[in-house]
Amino acid sequence: MIEVQNGYPHPRVREAVLFPFDEASIPFTSGLRLHMVTSKASGREALVVLPGPEGAPDDMRVRFYGAVIPSSDELRMWYMGAGSRDGYRADRLCYAVSRDGVHWEKPALGLVEYNGSTQNNLVDLRNGACDLLSVPVLYDPDDPDPQRRYKIAFECREYEKLLSVAFSPDGLRWTESAHNPVGPMLEMGGVIRFNDCYYINGHGGFHFGTARELVTCASYDFEHWTEATARGFRRDPLPLLDMAGITTGRNAGEQVHLGAGLWDRGNVILGVYDSWHGHPSGDRGLLTMDLGLVISHNALHYHEPFPDFRLVPAIEEQGGDGALFPQEGLPPIIGGPALSHGQGMCNWGDETLLWYSVWITGGVRVARWKRDRLGCFRAFQPEELNRQPPARWERGTRHCITCPIQVSDTPARVYVNVAGLWEHSEITVEVLDERFRPLPGYSGAACVPLREPGIRQPVVWKDRDSVGEVDGPFRLRVNFNGLRRDDARLYALYVA
Repeated sequence: MIEVQNGYPHPRVREAVLFPFDEASIPFTSGLRLHMVTSKASGREALVVLPGPEGAPDDMRVRFYGAVIPSSDELRMWYMGAGSRDGYRADRLCYAVSRDGVHWEKPALGLVEYNGSTQNNLVDLRNGACDLLSVPVLYDPDDPDPQRRYKIAFECREYEKLLSVAFSPDGLRWTESAHNPVGPMLEMGGVIRFNDCYYINGHGGFHFGTARELVTCASYDFEHWTEATARGFRRDPLPLLDMAGITTGRNAGEQVHLGAGLWDRGNVILGVYDSWHGHPSGDRGLLTMDLGLVISHNALHYHEPFPDFRLVPAIEEQGGDGALFPQEGLPPIIGGPALSHGQGMCNWGDETLLWYSVWITGGVRVARWKRDRLGCFRAFQPEELNRQPPARWERGTRHCITCPIQVSDTPARVYVNVAGLWEHSEITVEVLDERFRPLPGYSGAACVPLREPGIRQPVVWKDRDSVGEVDGPFRLRVNFNGLRRDDARLYALYVA
């Protein structure tokens, strides 16, 4: 098992992934620049789930606000759908499956009657109730009770938008907790089990202030939750504006909408959040929202590894206007472009996929990257300073060093996710002890240079292919070498 000693208590994992944008896991760099990667798929080419045919429970509107969970051979999606029979404000929990994350099928589940038939894709949560607002789903295979392997947190109007939960053996047939509602009001984005504790985040809670911010409540049994919430991430630069007497309105300024949908990578948690850009007037119809990236190491506190980075920029969306709910017969307020997340990000095959919606009516869409290529290190060249560089820049090495890593039980293999390698651009990996001293047999000279790109290239040394017989924690140092060392891109390190 592997323990990444980056200053936070962590569960031991069978594989650790160290991203360049995770400064706790790769804290030391020399002559490297971090580049983040924006999704290239956008607009109608990214649409993957659309409203169903007339009479279907999602024939009027499809939006995400749910989850995607991979199984052994398919992806499973829970999403929100509204039928014209129910009116604009009604939403039900719907289900779809896919083999590739792009082409989705809506199976006839036979669970809930709608329009006189059960041949639809409605999930049996509250007998198909049409008052749901957001529904992050968690697959929890370690729960000893098979009837509780799937868990869902939801908010609905019957419970006045207070946190409520349900359990299922298969993710399709749900039993509500007898204790509902079980927590404070949250407009929820993500749910996770981390270090044997459950965490749900969203915006809401009872923190004082005018702006939306990511807050989290916790539970050890998924039914008894803290009413107190932990403030995890905020974007507004002037906290407690009301106390200062500078209130601009609840919808103005930089905010965090719906918390963050979470992707547990073991030693680090990635979160996707709605980056709310409110108009100074506070007019909700003039806001825009991009999708941003945050990370956490304890499921409570989050930060942007690259401030204001737009993981999926809303401006790229076509047909991206969000039609807000009409009120008392008034016409819809048109804003946008604005995007909104659920809890749907995973690796599938050679890709990293992220599902999201245009707020609030724009179908489910997918953003795609090469696997784990969300950000990279690149060698920083002296000429990029736009001035005569000091002599030490010519002599200086380009490298990064990880935090200490502890491996138990068996030797560990090291892999790299790299691009831009060739004859004149290579990387080597050496193993250091906790005090940065090279270990015999694992020096940079002993490492066989990597000159081929790939998403999982094995690192080998002259007489060994794994890190074994190391007494105590070790660090990895990655060196960028060659005449064209700035061609190389390091996206991730894996220790497995």
